[in-house]
Amino acid sequence: MRLKAKHLLAGCVSALMTASALPTLAQQSALRIALNADIRGTNPGVNRDDNTDAVVLHAVEGLVAYGEDTSIQPLLAESVTVSEDRRSYVFKLRKGIKFHNGADLTAGDVAWSWNRYMDPKTEWRCLADFDGRGRSKVEAVEAPDPQTVVFRLSNQDALFLASLARTDCAMTGIIHKDSVKADGTWDKPIGTGPFKLAEWRRGEFVKLTKFDGYANRAEGKPNGYAGSKRPLVDEVRFLVIPDDAAAKAALLRGDVDIVPDVANTDVKEIKANPNLGLSIAQNAGLSTLLMQTRDPLLSNVKMRQAIAAALDTPQIVQAVTEGLAKHNNSIVPMSSSYHTAAHDQGYKYDPETAKKLLQEAGYKGEPVVILTNKRYPQTFSSSVIIQAMLQAVGINANLEVLEWATQLDRYSKGNYQIMAFPYSARLDPSLSYESVMGPKDKQPRKVWDNPEAQALLDKSMIVSDKAERQKIFDELQRRFLTEVPFVMLYNGVDTSAYHKNVQGYTASVLSKPRAWEVRVTN
Repeated sequence: MRLKAKHLLAGCVSALMTASALPTLAQQSALRIALNADIRGTNPGVNRDDNTDAVVLHAVEGLVAYGEDTSIQPLLAESVTVSEDRRSYVFKLRKGIKFHNGADLTAGDVAWSWNRYMDPKTEWRCLADFDGRGRSKVEAVEAPDPQTVVFRLSNQDALFLASLARTDCAMTGIIHKDSVKADGTWDKPIGTGPFKLAEWRRGEFVKLTKFDGYANRAEGKPNGYAGSKRPLVDEVRFLVIPDDAAAKAALLRGDVDIVPDVANTDVKEIKANPNLGLSIAQNAGLSTLLMQTRDPLLSNVKMRQAIAAALDTPQIVQAVTEGLAKHNNSIVPMSSSYHTAAHDQGYKYDPETAKKLLQEAGYKGEPVVILTNKRYPQTFSSSVIIQAMLQAVGINANLEVLEWATQLDRYSKGNYQIMAFPYSARLDPSLSYESVMGPKDKQPRKVWDNPEAQALLDKSMIVSDKAERQKIFDELQRRFLTEVPFVMLYNGVDTSAYHKNVQGYTASVLSKPRAWEVRVTN
């Protein structure tokens, strides 16, 4: 009896602890968001991953931020002025911005934060993009008055603002000096964001609390990481639930309010549940069919054109995304403001033309191997459909399923004929092109190796005029469709599920959950 009583008491204590970690829906000011893995730290842009960025960017903000259309918008800055030689950037700070500790934001704080990021001891992820190892070097940061910050560059860099705004750089978030201890070691982020870090219980949850002194830039709708960012709940808890099935079960039970990354296969069930809602956004990731242009067969452009003509990409995308995504045959993501009518042009599905091109290429039934993996279900599913479509026009296509680590190694070495491969999102078109373009002799993982096209890409990283950049991207799209260095299929999809008592939550093309402008009601 004593043993049973002991177990019963332990069970009650465990239940109470669980209840304290998972606020009930009756607590209207609490919002609970599932995370598929714990964060790695709280130091902005240091020892980070996507979940870490998602949480930390509720507490810290940068001078500029990505909008939902992936354009660069002012955030802590009121305005940005660029010099005629495009080597100096003058940021005027918004007035009335305070840190979580009540201190006013000044240009001195910006300069201090920047100098800390540039110290190699900080181990900031993006140091190499600004210290001269990348496109340019920030030679000086000046604070001529409390509301003005001047960045001086060694040379023109059209991607300077885009690099500052990168979420994997933590948006170059401005923090107060008290974020570090007296000995210089990291303590916690004291930023200007709509929420403050209150507690991190490793492996369980991260608790954020509302920042009552938040200086909202503009009333209205959220716009990526810019726009309106009011904290409308008193508390946000990011709950660590690594298993997808467990996260869905927690949502159905009411133990969490939002699951930001539900599987496409669960969409029908969630749609049928009257208590749940869905928000879907097509992100900037690239889902592709890579072709090794140095392969004896695939070095022939007619062979590559035949493969493109053999693929019904709208049908492939419809099947593998459950109809959630649209096909996109451009390297410029559909969410980008640079995705114009020129980038709506794509491959024409024409099996007869594919057969004719195969004859012109001298194809005689040689085996073609498509590498794929099962870590990413959509990638594997698209591979199966692609194999069938290629076989239908007479290509001897075979699938080889690899472990993800093995496939990644083969990709890095350029050791493949054809490969179904997903790229993570790059939010500026130049960076999307850069992820696939370059000299294979120096970087075997590169897919499109064309000096003329590379010259256009290099120019796009210097030219700042939007109209000029648009012309460059349009010309790159024309060349891409003609040369077919690989087949672009579609951009990734983010599908979020939430309880219908959650108001204002939307999935984002930036692929991260956002708790601002969100309410929880009865």
